[in-house]
Amino acid sequence: SKFVNEKWMIKNGFLNDVQEHKPWWWNIKVQKLNLSAPLILLPEVSCQKAVEILQEKGYDQAPVVAESGLILGMVTLSNTLTSMLAGNVEFSDPVTKVTYDQFSKISLEDSLGKLSCILENDHFAIVVHEQMQFDGNGSSFMKQMVFGVVTATDLLTFVSRNDKK
Repeated sequence: SKFVNEKWMIKNGFLNDVQEHKPWWWNIKVQKLNLSAPLILLPEVSCQKAVEILQEKGYDQAPVVAESGLILGMVTLSNTLTSMLAGNVEFSDPVTKVTYDQFSKISLEDSLGKLSCILENDHFAIVVHEQMQFDGNGSSFMKQMVFGVVTATDLLTFVSRNDKK
């Protein structure tokens, strides 16, 4: 069961990490990774255009975000190309047909230790920042904004560049 899996509990915020021998970077916040602003695709972008954009800009993946700001998921270059070549999607199909809707989110205030637990199972995490917004009636709501995409390579690069040993 998941509730007895400590890593799952930490990843999903039900348990604070109690690892006894933490590496020096374990409690550092995600915001210290100095991530670059992500490339964002809108859901109506075609699969062909998504591939062109990702290749031109040198990205392996990009979040797909609706105009409203709702994070729909993540599209990867390899999955999109594979799906197009296999004939599972048409070049003109919207990128949402190849979007992964199962993804992990992490905030700038979360620890690199929590990120490390997420990256043990996932290839990436979407870094989100919550922002309070107000509508014309003065009603407020929290909106999540994509701040970046982080991979194990980003974490490893940070650790190796700042190694305290």
